[in-house]
Amino acid sequence: MNVCGLPHTISEVSLWVITCAGLVDAINPCAIAVLLILLGGLLVFKEQGKRRVLLSGFSFIIALYLAYFLLGLGLVSFLQLSGLATIFHRIVGALAIVVGFLNIKDFIWYGGGGFAMEIPRSWRPQMQKLLLRVGSPVGAFLAGLLVTAFELPCTGGPYLFVLGLLSHRLSIVETVPLLLYYNLVFVSPLILLTILIYFGYASIERAIDWKERNLRLLHLIAGLLMLGLGVWVFLN
Repeated sequence: MNVCGLPHTISEVSLWVITCAGLVDAINPCAIAVLLILLGGLLVFKEQGKRRVLLSGFSFIIALYLAYFLLGLGLVSFLQLSGLATIFHRIVGALAIVVGFLNIKDFIWYGGGGFAMEIPRSWRPQMQKLLLRVGSPVGAFLAGLLVTAFELPCTGGPYLFVLGLLSHRLSIVETVPLLLYYNLVFVSPLILLTILIYFGYASIERAIDWKERNLRLLHLIAGLLMLGLGVWVFLN
């Protein structure tokens, strides 16, 4: 059945799979840790005016969005040109299952085995210093590009899954709109939080408290979704 009039190949990939993986990335505790650091950095701009908060927040978001999109497009192009798309598709299916189990592990036994599926706490002071030095929307944009290097190793599981799926089933032209959509889902919490800060509905203290209270639940949700996506690869 064709979905929303999309070409048959795109409907085979299914928007719900892309959406599901994007939501896993969006609620990933790694991503939320970055959001909280970003919130702290944005609060510095309040003395310079709410407009600066808004512009800097969206500059940061645009940088993350572009960096993820271009990295994804580059990897899909490489996989298709090299002929590795099919085997990579299976590899990321297995990776999704592993990432799913590791997140479930953090729900049951947080930090067990000496690690958690989050940005290492030792990296966070450097990220905080980077964001607190941001003095303009241009600086926020550059910081967003640099933060991608911190965040991608931790949040890359769902994205690699999607890239493997798209490179295996679609042409590069068909891939572009789905990558644009996926990354919009991924940055949607950033957009929401920046708007909430601008209108004064969010505080860093409440955000941190919410994250700490729901950390294990977030790991469980992300784990179950990734496990389901990984199994889906091998059943389809």
